[in-house]
Amino acid sequence: MKHIVLGTNGPEVSRLGLGCMGMSDYYTGSGSDEQGSIATIHRALELGITFFDTAEIYGPYTNEELVGKALAGHRDEVVLATKFGFIQHRTDKSRGLDGSPENARLALEGSLKRLGTDYIDIYYQHRMDPKVPIEETVGELASFVAEGKIRHVGLSEAAPATIRRAHAVHPIAALQTEYSLWSRDPEAEILPTIRELGIGFVPYSPLGRGFLTGTIRSLDKLDESDFRRNNPRFEGENLAANIRIVEQVDAVAAELGAKPGQVALAWLLAQGDDIAPIPGTKRVAYVEENSAADALTLSQAQLDALDAVAAPVGERYADMSSVNR
Repeated sequence: MKHIVLGTNGPEVSRLGLGCMGMSDYYTGSGSDEQGSIATIHRALELGITFFDTAEIYGPYTNEELVGKALAGHRDEVVLATKFGFIQHRTDKSRGLDGSPENARLALEGSLKRLGTDYIDIYYQHRMDPKVPIEETVGELASFVAEGKIRHVGLSEAAPATIRRAHAVHPIAALQTEYSLWSRDPEAEILPTIRELGIGFVPYSPLGRGFLTGTIRSLDKLDESDFRRNNPRFEGENLAANIRIVEQVDAVAAELGAKPGQVALAWLLAQGDDIAPIPGTKRVAYVEENSAADALTLSQAQLDALDAVAAPVGERYADMSSVNR
């Protein structure tokens, strides 16, 4: 597995990381197989994956506990990232944005305990809080760096102007935002901004929430609680229209004798050496499949064909109000 350095001031990470959210929350089967999830994390380590992503809201809390358990004894081998800002620790611990310095500190102490570590490599603000100036939040995160409790500051789903304001307070090592053949919004403004500033890019949902693997042609096999049942891109006529994207990925995969998901990841890796996607899975077979994308090379004709894929129908979330502030 190749490695890159995230931006000009971030950590060295494996070119492909592992998103751990689905092991505990949001998707069909989440939280049902702890031992299988731990085995997947261990297999990722064997394959050379060193970059693991979680968040306090996943569960809530249970995903951090799972990741901490799985990585016990391997802490010095990995880059561990988690996120805060979606749980209101200052009040009733309900779901809701809170980017205040006090909430950030309460969240950090909880994450450190659940992960079984005394430091976090990248600590992201999960979503921007419009009630709290980003300068105040990042100022507190900078104090965590000074205290040795985190090593790098990250942002998730932040708009270009917010990224610039945050970076002026303390260097931002990484930006995490959805990016894939399924969601190319970052190409217009976000990627140029972070590349100018020397910030690494960590695309989440690089397989379009599983859609780009070609395994989802209907919602019949998804649990009623599965997040995708209420996602606009998976609903009704939108789903039928979006299958054309997978068909184009399938065509390239057939040329290469590869899986569609591998082609989608290889396309993403070809977009720049400053990109470290974090495809998620809870199964050993899929982490093996995804990791093989690191060795897959697409021809210019194949890249051009994928670049020509039309944008999907539907928004990324039913409620877009908390992203790109």
